[in-house]
Amino acid sequence: MGQKKDLTGSEMSKIVRYLAEGCSGLKIAKLLKRDHRTIKRFIQNSQQGRKKRVDKPRRKITAHELRKVKRAAAKMPLATSLAIFQSCNITGVPKSTRCAILRDMAKVRKAERRPPLNKTHKLKRQDWAKKYLKTDFSKVLWTDEMRVSLDGPDGWARGWIGKGQRAPVRLRRQQGGGGVLVWAGIIKDELVGPFRVEDGVKLNSQSYCQFLEDTFFKQWYRKKSASFKKNMIFMQDNAPSHASKYSTAWLARKGIKEEKLMTWPPCSPDLNPIENLWSIIKCEIYKEGKQYTSLNSVWEAVVAAARNVDGEQIKTLTESMDGRLLSVLAKKGGYIGR
Repeated sequence: MGQKKDLTGSEMSKIVRYLAEGCSGLKIAKLLKRDHRTIKRFIQNSQQGRKKRVDKPRRKITAHELRKVKRAAAKMPLATSLAIFQSCNITGVPKSTRCAILRDMAKVRKAERRPPLNKTHKLKRQDWAKKYLKTDFSKVLWTDEMRVSLDGPDGWARGWIGKGQRAPVRLRRQQGGGGVLVWAGIIKDELVGPFRVEDGVKLNSQSYCQFLEDTFFKQWYRKKSASFKKNMIFMQDNAPSHASKYSTAWLARKGIKEEKLMTWPPCSPDLNPIENLWSIIKCEIYKEGKQYTSLNSVWEAVVAAARNVDGEQIKTLTESMDGRLLSVLAKKGGYIGR
């Protein structure tokens, strides 16, 4: 009787059952009408079980080579393991070994996205920190805009998937999905807004001032007491629509001028505590890789997430300013961790 290539799943199940009943391999071959050598080979493979993985010894490198690799990794951030080892003239090391060696001295990280700081920027950041070192930051209103999209930032739709489960399907939009521009402020333990910029409106000096008039001034600022208005310091970054002569003059007519309008150093999102509020909101609205089908639905999610931010969280952010100023001075104007 000739041999066939493979046993079917049904035949394998029958062999196991016949073996449990005490049948010999020869008898099973006759029952299944298969070559006895095929049955014998299956029984032997089943009894041997799965072979244990044997870890091969790692290709050893000398202490001198290790120091060279460490220096190269420090000089070549975000380089591949192959590029690092090649720069040290170390060849013949497999990728698994290279990565194992690098894991002992480095981590795989993404590049941080932030504006570049030159010497002038650092000096201005230090001057700003010195100027406001004795400021009562509970009286400062920190403001900023944030754009939220339907799909969230790139790379956020990641997470653990159980074995045997399929990853959920992500929508792919041929023409993108647009986004919503959101403005908000925080002062002491209070959240101002968030307010939505009308879709399609580009914030230039005129539209920015009109937006503040319709939202911030009419819906929040006008309800405050005269003593509050007298002591409040308004902070905004150096976006063109904020720092223009038109916007500065318009705010001055509203009584926000001179020491009541905080000067802001260039390239300094790390010094604005409201950036941390945006992170909290984005983590909430995009958790588990959530996507949205309309601009209204993502805006509703922003509003809901903002309502869940309590006063203690906001107070923690605004009270962090003294530490931020000391950090930027200690780092001579360099970036600080937010």
